[in-house]
Amino acid sequence: MALLERVATLIRANLNDLIDKAEEPEKMLRQVILDMQNQLMQVKTQVAVALADQHMLEKKRKEHAGKAEEWMRKAELAVDRKDDDLARAALERSMSYKRMAEGFAQQVADQAAQVENLKSALAKLEQKLAEAQSRCDLLIAQHRRARAAERAGRASGVTGETSGAATFERMKEKVQRSEAIGQAITEMAADSVEDKFARLERDEEIDRMLAELKARRRE
Repeated sequence: MALLERVATLIRANLNDLIDKAEEPEKMLRQVILDMQNQLMQVKTQVAVALADQHMLEKKRKEHAGKAEEWMRKAELAVDRKDDDLARAALERSMSYKRMAEGFAQQVADQAAQVENLKSALAKLEQKLAEAQSRCDLLIAQHRRARAAERAGRASGVTGETSGAATFERMKEKVQRSEAIGQAITEMAADSVEDKFARLERDEEIDRMLAELKARRRE
């Protein structure tokens, strides 16, 4: 996801390194903070969307699970009325809905993992933004002092490179790095088999379920 990649880049950003390399450090720092604020709003939106998708998938899972139970009850009713063909049809529908419910359950789990990734990205970006905002004025002030010291050194005949390097070394205290978040989207994959064998196995399963259902109804 491009959004998470951009967030990871901002999280990894070292403000001291950026200010050393920038031609206009103050402008660059303000832009970094603006970028962080914009990405923060986008991540918040993505978290809300991902949560909504998770709730939707869970609703679908419950709906299909309910349909599976409903068709099982219909199969029981057909057995009670001695209608094996109708019972078999109802069992097949029940199996179909059950499998779809299981598929949605896996999607719910995958979506939950993605929501956690987004929440982690949001928390790390919020921390980095707060850090950047508190460090911005300090770094700009340090940079201005370094420039002033360099100019003063040159004016007094002191080697500018030495003075500037010494001043920049005082700016090299590392801003705490946050680990970059990665995207973990797990895609569902299902093994396919020939339709003929799939139908044969499904029929055998329905026969077994029908026999068990008849046995339970005779008890």
